[in-house]
Amino acid sequence: MLLFLLRRVGVMIVTALCLTFVVFYLTNLPAKLETLAKTQAGSRMTDAEVQSWLVRNGYDQPMLVRYGEWLGVLPGWTRTEADGQMRGRCIDRAPDPASAPARCGIMQGYFGHSTRFRAPVSQVIGARLGATGWLMLWVLIVMVPMALVVGILAGMREGSRTDRSLSTFAIASTATPEYVSGVVFIALLASTTVGLSPVLSSWGWLPPNTALFQGNARSALDQITFWNFTLPVMTIALYGMGYVARITRASMTEVMTQQYIRTARLKGVSFPNIVMRHALRNALIAPFTVIMLKIPWLLNGVVVVEVLFSYPGFGWVLFEAAVNNDIELLLAASMVAVAVVLLTQLISDVGYVFLNPRIRIS
Repeated sequence: MLLFLLRRVGVMIVTALCLTFVVFYLTNLPAKLETLAKTQAGSRMTDAEVQSWLVRNGYDQPMLVRYGEWLGVLPGWTRTEADGQMRGRCIDRAPDPASAPARCGIMQGYFGHSTRFRAPVSQVIGARLGATGWLMLWVLIVMVPMALVVGILAGMREGSRTDRSLSTFAIASTATPEYVSGVVFIALLASTTVGLSPVLSSWGWLPPNTALFQGNARSALDQITFWNFTLPVMTIALYGMGYVARITRASMTEVMTQQYIRTARLKGVSFPNIVMRHALRNALIAPFTVIMLKIPWLLNGVVVVEVLFSYPGFGWVLFEAAVNNDIELLLAASMVAVAVVLLTQLISDVGYVFLNPRIRIS
């Protein structure tokens, strides 16, 4: 097991380096750097002024050199201004230029400075990841049980009316993207003019001009309540549960046709005991992998929902960074996303061993 983990960690490091370099290359194309210069120094800059700004800020070096600086394996760039003052990647961030370190990158814990939020990237990412973490937690709490229940009930009796109804519901939820279901939820449950709220107000169940739920989830940053967090959670959970439910249903259907299930039936074991004691554990192997893969999907797939419900989490920050060409923030966000994907894949591989004793790591 230890050798397996060491090999996987080595592969994860190589994969992370390759993926982050691809993102670094795409975010540091000449057109992106020109846009960054004009955003920071003025939109009416000439080509010569743009080139001068890029040289002063260390963007004139080769791509691999700047990638090494960003990682922290190469010394940061330095420049001597006309007045004799020293500037550099590490010098600009140090209170005393004489005490500035030679390297300041990811390996030293420095993620750069956000040009959009005018703050260290680590502070921006750290605060927003916490907000998205709560959203992901509640989505998993709602989505996973619902998906497993729907998939197990559908797969227990293949071809029955229950199977057809639940399978149709799962397909419909997967086919409805978040930006559609989110708008529908807002119109039906968070509007004071249309949907369910005016009806409840006319019955006297709600005060006049009051919505049942809040369509804006920004207040959830201060305090999460049922009324400001339900709609974004249900929007993501409804879209994600369909695929997990279908995988669970297919796995449950396959298990229920196995020979040991038939033997248990012939021995007179009750149907609930067959499902709970014999079929369920083997049927959950495939859904476990899908659920683990849903975690990185949640981290990057919340962009639409967070923007739609004005919830400033990781997805909202990623959107702001992309719109405002915040290169350092985009690089840090991509690194976080890559790390989450690789870690969840490692956890799912190790989890196989505990779910299925027949699987051994050689």
